[in-house]
Amino acid sequence: MPFQHTVESTVFRFADLRELLAKATPERSGDQLAGIAASGPVERLAAQMALADLPLKAFLRDELIPSDEDEVSALIERQFDAAAFAPVSALTVGEFREWLLAANGAAIEGIAWGLTPEMAAAVSKICRLQDLVAVAAKRRVVTRFRSTIGLGGRLSTRNQPNHPTDDSTGILASALDGLLFGSGDAVIGVNPATDTVEDYGRIVALLDELRERLAIPTQTCCLGHVSVAIEAMRRGAPVDLVFQSVAGTQRANEGFGIDLAILREAADAARALGRCPAGGQFMYFETGQGSALSADAHFGIDQQTLEARAYAVAREFDPLLVNTVVGFIGPEYLFDGKQIVRAGLEDHFCGKLLGLPMGVDVCYTNHADADGDDMDTLLTLLVAAGVNFVITVPGADDIMLNYQSLSHHDAVFARETLGRPPAPEFERWMREIGLAGADGRLLDAPDLAGGLASRLPQLGNETKAA
Repeated sequence: MPFQHTVESTVFRFADLRELLAKATPERSGDQLAGIAASGPVERLAAQMALADLPLKAFLRDELIPSDEDEVSALIERQFDAAAFAPVSALTVGEFREWLLAANGAAIEGIAWGLTPEMAAAVSKICRLQDLVAVAAKRRVVTRFRSTIGLGGRLSTRNQPNHPTDDSTGILASALDGLLFGSGDAVIGVNPATDTVEDYGRIVALLDELRERLAIPTQTCCLGHVSVAIEAMRRGAPVDLVFQSVAGTQRANEGFGIDLAILREAADAARALGRCPAGGQFMYFETGQGSALSADAHFGIDQQTLEARAYAVAREFDPLLVNTVVGFIGPEYLFDGKQIVRAGLEDHFCGKLLGLPMGVDVCYTNHADADGDDMDTLLTLLVAAGVNFVITVPGADDIMLNYQSLSHHDAVFARETLGRPPAPEFERWMREIGLAGADGRLLDAPDLAGGLASRLPQLGNETKAA
């Protein structure tokens, strides 16, 4: 079905819904690379105006990828709840934006399973940054394991103690560094340099012993492939969270070596371990704009819409954590700080609309046209938007993945300047060990690091060669 809009005397036509969504997307280097972006701001405006006039029901009629050819499309079709859609079923995309800005959090929560990812992506394309912040700030998604994540007025963090050779002592030293800044209430999670079952088991055992020795009310994770996690669990490894990167098309997920069946197998295995309290969550997913394009699995669909489709995969498994690694893939997909800031807020907005406990890895690669000021801007906007968690590393420099993220100091800024304490269980722990005062602010405790270090696992000369 073609779409069109006239700007002054020029008629802009869009052949189908794919083209309309792509050309309505704010400027994005990935869409330009794919050859599907608007030719310039005027065509983009025309597409956005045509999209604003499109009824939401049109997304139920026009599949971007046929469900009989793509299991993500089939999943989206199964997830759709007509009763939940009813309050907004008569609206256009533009009217839906106005509805979201006027609605309260309970109303937005009530329609979550009545929205398709494509609807969420569409409305985000016609939102200003302040719209993305205002709507997301009203939508709380709370999850629980040993800590409670996503409560109003709080910000959780992932402590990311990566090491270029997976050296156990290096991982522990980095984790302790983050803990001393109060980072780690969402998860202490390591991206392994290698992806063997043996290394996976060693890392999760190391993190679990750290957690137990310091009595930290948090959860741990080795971010290895889900198939490795399944085998490690079969061997008895102490796995808290099962991690996997996911994308918005079946073909892109196949590029990750996964499908919905293996994710269900992993979820069943983790549930059987019984480590998660009843009613809690234990799955952890990462996403990122551009993953489908980099796998040549985008089908002519813009990268932001495909990102939203990945959230359908994530919400199928009731996760504890979901985060978009917004600037990680590189400038081929998000060219500069402006595009990264916009994408981070879009991803958070769409994830929250669809009912996900969204976090953001506020980050960029060293060859992107971005810097620390851009990351400060995005962090501050995300805190205003009620982001569930962010990721922090020592000095904002991940020495294993070789990209720039947030530092542990940035978490302190959010806590003390923006007034966002960590999860309540973790906040109590910080006070009990003398890391924070009654007001939640970090204390000057020069002997604390040595005291904590004395309780760490005794590793001797254990290391892991690259």
